[in-house]
Amino acid sequence: MSEILVNKLTGTSTAGSILVTGEGNSTTTNLQQGLAKVWVNINQDGTQAVRGSNNVSSIADEGTGATQTNLTSATADANYALAGTVGDEGGNSGCWHTTGFNQNSYNTSNTTSSFHQQTYYATTSVADTGFVYCTLHGDLA
Repeated sequence: MSEILVNKLTGTSTAGSILVTGEGNSTTTNLQQGLAKVWVNINQDGTQAVRGSNNVSSIADEGTGATQTNLTSATADANYALAGTVGDEGGNSGCWHTTGFNQNSYNTSNTTSSFHQQTYYATTSVADTGFVYCTLHGDLA
């Protein structure tokens, strides 16, 4: 088996665009567009803290179960896709929502430099939770 070692991949026609042939050799996918541009693992219990992340500069506690995540590098627009989930050590599972969920009386729009998260348990009560996970897919500016 051969091994290729590189520090940087650059497209030949467009430096920031590399196409990858998919399964069955029938389609191609743009490698950069398929990568998550942000991921974050947050502990909301007590003083909110980031356990690990990529492209996150800071977070802000916006109240019970509410977090603003600030990005290191902005997105091209606010039309990105967010996905998230939450849980807790006690076996409590919850729901995760992004902007517009007004359970905590805040209603702030996502921007190119930040997004907002709201967590709550199945009882529909807002709650800080031990584990908040989120990824962002979209284009960076």
